[in-house]
Amino acid sequence: MKTKPKSAKPAHLTVVRQIVELIPPYLASKIARKHDVDTKARTFSVWSHVVAMPCSQVSHALGLNDVCDALRLHAGPLRAIRGASAPAKNTLSHANKIRDCGMAEELFWEVLEHLKH
Repeated sequence: MKTKPKSAKPAHLTVVRQIVELIPPYLASKIARKHDVDTKARTFSVWSHVVAMPCSQVSHALGLNDVCDALRLHAGPLRAIRGASAPAKNTLSHANKIRDCGMAEELFWEVLEHLKH
């Protein structure tokens, strides 16, 4: 009797999607403009960066290669998270180095305030 091979399911993307759906759609771009982060983004959007960071935490990635490979592998379901895209390793590394971490901190506090009300 033949059994069907199990398809790889992006389980960690389901959790990440539930987390990032708590962020109001306008908030990430508003805070990015405030911190002047959006002008430094050419191909890798601020929203894609915001989605990539919890994905790296949830999937227990050991390095940039793990994060980028997992996101590229599941590019279809990733695109369904408000149009997020998978970065290349150098793109993610550059974004982590150049973009102001104050933007992520303010995003966290704004989302927390939003969820309290």
